[in-house]
Amino acid sequence: MNRIKLKNVRHARRDRRVRKDISGTPSRPRLTVFRSLKHIYAQIIDDVSAKTLVSASTVDAEIRAKAAGLSKVEESRLVGALLADRAKAANVTSVAFDRNGFLYHGRVKALADASREGGLDF
Repeated sequence: MNRIKLKNVRHARRDRRVRKDISGTPSRPRLTVFRSLKHIYAQIIDDVSAKTLVSASTVDAEIRAKAAGLSKVEESRLVGALLADRAKAANVTSVAFDRNGFLYHGRVKALADASREGGLDF
């Protein structure tokens, strides 16, 4: 098995292992993170009704204006803070964190820490 295919298989395994125990409810929705090479995306999802309550990413116009010249970790902090502000506006205070198979390190950790500082509880 080549190196890239093995990496994808390991990521899929981690994703399934993490996701099998986490489900978003109306009282405690799921905060999920997706990280690509250029951007980071975060959503707060109610899995019971299959609806996205709140989302934020580095693609948003609010973040793009502030993120010019920042590192990807700093951009992730901005996304976490924006997500926490939007969650407050949607009356969401407590979430279950779904790292989506990504290691809790670097950009994922920065997003989680910034959303905690913004008032989300998980």
